[in-house]
Amino acid sequence: MSVRVRFAPSPTGLLHIGNVRTALFNWLFARQSGGTFVLRIEDTDAERSEKRFEDQLQRDLRWLGLTWDEGVEVGGAYGPYRQTERFEIYGQIARQLLDSGRAYYCFCSQETLQRARLGQLADGQSPRYPGTCRNLDPARSAGRFASGEPAVMRFRVGEGSISFSDLVFGDLSIQSKEVGDFILLRSDGSAQYNFVVVVDDLLMKITHVIRGEGHISNTHRQMLLYEALGEAPPRFAHLSTILGPDGAKLSKRHGAASLQEFRRQGYLADSMVNYLALLGWTPEADGLELLDSGQLVSQFRLDRVNKAPAIFDENKLKWINRHYLGRLEPAELVKLVVPHLVARDWMTTPFSPRVKTWLENLVVSLRKYLDRGEDIIEATGVVFDFNPQRDLTEEEFTLLRTEDSAQKVILELRNHMGQVGELNEAAVGRVLARVGENTGVRGKALFQPVRLALTGKTSGPDLKTLVPLIQAGSHLDLDRAIPGIDERIACVLSQL
Repeated sequence: MSVRVRFAPSPTGLLHIGNVRTALFNWLFARQSGGTFVLRIEDTDAERSEKRFEDQLQRDLRWLGLTWDEGVEVGGAYGPYRQTERFEIYGQIARQLLDSGRAYYCFCSQETLQRARLGQLADGQSPRYPGTCRNLDPARSAGRFASGEPAVMRFRVGEGSISFSDLVFGDLSIQSKEVGDFILLRSDGSAQYNFVVVVDDLLMKITHVIRGEGHISNTHRQMLLYEALGEAPPRFAHLSTILGPDGAKLSKRHGAASLQEFRRQGYLADSMVNYLALLGWTPEADGLELLDSGQLVSQFRLDRVNKAPAIFDENKLKWINRHYLGRLEPAELVKLVVPHLVARDWMTTPFSPRVKTWLENLVVSLRKYLDRGEDIIEATGVVFDFNPQRDLTEEEFTLLRTEDSAQKVILELRNHMGQVGELNEAAVGRVLARVGENTGVRGKALFQPVRLALTGKTSGPDLKTLVPLIQAGSHLDLDRAIPGIDERIACVLSQL
């Protein structure tokens, strides 16, 4: 049978890094093996499931390029692909288990179960169902249930061990006594997770289940259901937990938690796919870290997935993203950063072709300062947000006020800038050379006052590239007026 894998999220929130890594590994395995990638929605948690989350997770997957071959919105031979549309199927399979004696009705109230739980905890035992209704006469139980008495349906767990061989963690085994008789159907007729997952994976002919390490305990229960239904289970591969740099489970305090937030910050889809693939998997070539989706597909193997916890390192993600930003065409780079400029009220859309050309030149000149799209705010602050009164520190103003050479440099800069015709890189280079010659100032003593006068900052992009862009921007019709070179120099001089 050809490989069939599934990604089965619950639409109870936004996709986080762990979800996306699971989806990616399933997609890579399907593509590498020529198999089928199924998207199934596990929406049985009626109180928390929302259509907006389902819609968003589909948009997120498509943005990453993780298109599915079968499932919601696509269809296929084994649908429907939302669990809330499959309740009749679950009921039929549950009745089969009931008729075969592998399941039974349980009439215990929540109060009874809670008393049993507290007693087990007091005795130092792990809480599990005590089997109160396990040996009730099936015919009498059926009658009580038919009369309307509330009941859940439980699976009858036998004695012995429960074992399976995991493709990542190896052979895993527990004693069945560690697993209580778990619920298949709730009293309202809705089905529990472990039951519906087994039914869906069987009927959708899933061959490999690739999911997070936290599901290992569920797998033991699910192995019992496969055996009770007389069906061979799929192969399992559990992915290790993702931890933050401090060794704690990844959370919001380690940075953006949802994929949507990473996207808002200006990370690229290619960067996210590349980086997430490296969380728990290593390519065959040592040191190879920059791989596009085609390379990932060709190299991906489950036997190279690690069982050690993966460490999320946002600095490495930024490094990878910077690589992919460097490959963008100017128009694509502008498209990425403009939402951040608009959100800061520095410009609005749509804009004229002239503004578009200027923006392309500006962002390309600043590309090396960008790890993410939102970094454009800090990078272009010297252009859009010139405010020396606010930004210059006391130390920097002291330099301008007390160093005779600094004042001479700025005055000389004003004189020569006023004589320039077309302001381009070559012209700026000539001005800086003349200022140095006429003042006798070199190095930091020359360039720091010049940069302070033109940008209000002590460091930043190359002035020969930046200054013409500032001057050109001052002549554009923008919501946020950009001060020209003469205005900037005059503003700094007025502070001395």
